[in-house]
Amino acid sequence: MTKFQPQDYYIAPEGNDRWTGKLAEVAAGGKDGPFRTIAGARRALSALKAKGKLSGACTVWLRGGRYPMTGPVEFGPEDSMPVTYAAYPGETPILDGGVLITGWEPGTINGQAAWIAPLPQRDGSAYIPKQLFVNGERRSRSRLPKNDFYWVKEIVDEGWDKGWNGYPPSHSFILNEGDFKPWVNLQDIDIVAPHYWIEERLPVESFDPVTNKVVSARRSAFGLKDDWADRLARYYIENVREAVLEPGEWYADRSDGKLYYIPKPGETIDSVEAYICLANQLLVLKGDPDTNQFVEYLRFEGLTFEHTEWIQPDYFVEQAGLRRANLASAAQAAMIVPGVIVMEGARYCAIEDCTIQHIGWYGIELADGCQGIRLVGNTITDMGGGGIKLNGSDAKGALCRRTGHNTITDNEIGNGGIIFHAAVGVLSRHSAGNTISHNHIHDLYYTGISVGWVWGYAESVSINNTIEKNYIHDLGKRLLSDMGGIYLLGVAPGTVLRGNLIHDIEKWNYGGWAIYPDEGSSHLLIENNIGYNTSSQPFHQHYGMRNLVRNNIWAFGREGQVRTSRVEGHQQIIFERNIVVTNGQPVIIGGYPGILDKKDYWSDLNLFWDVSGAAPITADIQTDEKAIPYNHTVYDMDAWHAMGFDRHSIMADPKLADPANGDFTIAEDSPALEVGFVPFDLADVGPRPKGSRC
Repeated sequence: MTKFQPQDYYIAPEGNDRWTGKLAEVAAGGKDGPFRTIAGARRALSALKAKGKLSGACTVWLRGGRYPMTGPVEFGPEDSMPVTYAAYPGETPILDGGVLITGWEPGTINGQAAWIAPLPQRDGSAYIPKQLFVNGERRSRSRLPKNDFYWVKEIVDEGWDKGWNGYPPSHSFILNEGDFKPWVNLQDIDIVAPHYWIEERLPVESFDPVTNKVVSARRSAFGLKDDWADRLARYYIENVREAVLEPGEWYADRSDGKLYYIPKPGETIDSVEAYICLANQLLVLKGDPDTNQFVEYLRFEGLTFEHTEWIQPDYFVEQAGLRRANLASAAQAAMIVPGVIVMEGARYCAIEDCTIQHIGWYGIELADGCQGIRLVGNTITDMGGGGIKLNGSDAKGALCRRTGHNTITDNEIGNGGIIFHAAVGVLSRHSAGNTISHNHIHDLYYTGISVGWVWGYAESVSINNTIEKNYIHDLGKRLLSDMGGIYLLGVAPGTVLRGNLIHDIEKWNYGGWAIYPDEGSSHLLIENNIGYNTSSQPFHQHYGMRNLVRNNIWAFGREGQVRTSRVEGHQQIIFERNIVVTNGQPVIIGGYPGILDKKDYWSDLNLFWDVSGAAPITADIQTDEKAIPYNHTVYDMDAWHAMGFDRHSIMADPKLADPANGDFTIAEDSPALEVGFVPFDLADVGPRPKGSRC
């Protein structure tokens, strides 16, 4: 029997793709040594495989240093073999989509002391970047107003069908006098309007200073209204040359081919490291599921991917087949924004313990036909988009293009949505059997984890997903609305939400929830979670069917603790053995008038406690949801019991250790035990040490 030995190859910045790659360093005499690029190593290994000269597993070690890239390295089905591309022990290899800016000279911009450098050339003209990173940190394009928003004055009705919010989407709108001016390089300016659960990024095409009318190259997805409030949308203006006034701001001027930067205190012109981005993506694994050609068994470990540019993706819609528009929104969860690392038609591949940072789009994308992928232990940060996105064919699509049974665990995902504000930490659309666990997701402007993607009760392939032991916090930041720490859509039997810790979800106008089963979410098991400090309620179900919500702790929602929003004539929720803690707000809320007495859900064997000393109450929303703020019809617990709810529940102090400071440890003599509450431990929530991962 032939025994195959693992084979080692090497890549180094000083290497040469014509060498054998079998040496970790350049040989004496300089005639052999490591490869220079991953692309070169890929070609060499594929050639050896084709000749039958490569057997068994290989490790390709990347030595420390920067590997400049202007585009992604691509792997196809012919590259399928058990190969690991890994960081050489103790070293940090960086796959770098940026270029270092040099030639800085002192100067001024708008009367402010600045540094000025020539922009690199591309296709005979200055390359205009959209991002700048200085000494390892993102620097902001100029913004007006600096720390607030302007407000749209009037929408120009162009004849597009009015959307569900009753206002027409449009390319054109009128702004208030003085808010927008005929600045230079007008078509490099973006107007960004966050509303509902999306942002509209509207590139300026023209401006009429007489009428204050702005025309954008893109049409808004929704009418520019400020959610359900009785006013039009707020917005900010980005990348105005005349507004570059503060330290850390910069501008790439196409009229003179120069980059202007106002330095921050402590930065020096002689030691600054400033990078702009050339590449949009850095790694692509692309198979062809339709012909059963997959990329398989590739693994990437311990590598750093950084400095990628963003381009606003096209998003075309038609009206009655007669008019076509490119939308300004990247849609809910910024779902059309690509990944910096992309797999399509890939199986049994892995990205582990890598760092993905300073990027313009999502970090990692698993597109159609991806099965058995491991995304484990990665750090994804400073993102123009979100962290990880999955998407496969839906229930009507080809089976070969289904995506599922992937492992997404122990990742650090934070500080994102910087460009595409609606991007989320982990987005799973039309994908089954995934494990999303032990991730730390934080500091985003919208949702933490989003799973599903069929509205209502139509057939969905998003089943049997496990969402467990994730630590999710500091989302929303009062920019968008209608969000959840964990958000779900559609019928999802076998899906479990267990042991997640979620807090500090801050809406703009409405909808800042910890766990949020939205339209049609059904057959879920939601247990052993803690949700607290939310701007709405910690738990909200819009509508669904037969969801079991048990043994959770919901606390300190500023608009109540538990909400259900639609009457449908079937059992929506079984709500039992939960601890519900409030501070003067209702413990349970109905989302629309008269909903609580419709008995669409079963609630019993819970513990309710109001730390203010008041008796716990429930409440029905008295006015339509579109009225802000909400008004309520209040029921005391006697009336609540008379309606058939919580007849065996108790009102008592649950004896939590320090709930005001986030410690929900249950005392051994807690009265919650009397109603069957089972204590659980979230000490291991979030990423685990490498040696403790499953």
